[in-house]
Amino acid sequence: METFQSWVSEHKLTSIGALWTTAVGGSLAYTRSRTPLKPSLRLIHARMHAQALTLAVLSSAAIYHYYEKKGNNNAAAAAAASSK
Repeated sequence: METFQSWVSEHKLTSIGALWTTAVGGSLAYTRSRTPLKPSLRLIHARMHAQALTLAVLSSAAIYHYYEKKGNNNAAAAAAASSK
């Protein structure tokens, strides 16, 4: 898990692009098998689903980064207070 997190940290845009592409492909495959829509409507729905997934991942990454940074600051403050 640690190696995956470090790779994602180093390749943020690649990770987001791969997630977006996978979401578009998955959504196109799902709508193709479930609903009789025109290809243009399938593409529009796939793009919307991929955008929603991307926003969810970016939001969760921002929240994770915030709490990770907050935890590191609290740990540093506790270490400084205990050394006095």
